[in-house]
Amino acid sequence: MSISVETVKLPGFSMDYIRFGGGPKTLVILPGLSVKSVMGSADAIAEAYSVMTKRYTVFLFDRRRGLPDVYTISDMARDTSEAMKELGISGADVFGASQGGMIAMELAIRYPKLVRALALGSTAARVDEKREGVIGRWISYAKAGDARSLWLDFGESLYPRDVFLVSRDALISAADATTDEELRRFVILASGTRAFDITGSLCKIGCPVLLLSSDDDKVLGSDAGDEIAHQLGGRPDFERFVYSGYGHAAFDTAPDYKERLLSFFERF
Repeated sequence: MSISVETVKLPGFSMDYIRFGGGPKTLVILPGLSVKSVMGSADAIAEAYSVMTKRYTVFLFDRRRGLPDVYTISDMARDTSEAMKELGISGADVFGASQGGMIAMELAIRYPKLVRALALGSTAARVDEKREGVIGRWISYAKAGDARSLWLDFGESLYPRDVFLVSRDALISAADATTDEELRRFVILASGTRAFDITGSLCKIGCPVLLLSSDDDKVLGSDAGDEIAHQLGGRPDFERFVYSGYGHAAFDTAPDYKERLLSFFERF
């Protein structure tokens, strides 16, 4: 069955999303930064999260259409909250990966009624000068119109070496099909992480939290999860697991990742 991309329209903007599954609970997935919209991978995403579909109706949100020139993580969280409200979503289990995890933390802090439980994958509570290094390199490639270098650097940074090598030709093909508009959009979204810092507000997250991080994260660093755990650790409703050997994109490469998410959400 093919998954259709839907659009929620709100005053001032619209946002694409996909919906799949038929369970009684609601799961919201907020994906990470990407060069091309994840909406083009709707069927693959639904298949990857098929373990969730008996228990959940799953919503995966894109970023808004028609981005302003400056679009911060806070802006992304605000727009996602408006889209969720328009669709009647509240008290959802929310999983955010990478940049999506940053948005998810903002949601839980600023719009607590929308989030029942929170899972965070390969994310950070702040993007400092060190973490801006990889993202800044991607921005430079995109601004220069060098889609091949962007895609190859993106893949090599996200994935373990063996996965990157197997995917290299596919990454080059994707680069050759990347438009100038997609590169412009990528620059805006990637730039939105700069100066992001909610470390002082993490204590305001009132719901259960699962943190999944990687000790070989080449994008945000292996210490990114440590900073979140330092703020939230010790709470009875906080859990953490650290992957090894699966890279920043453990949410795509670790075989037990979705089952681990499901197990956590079912405990609360």
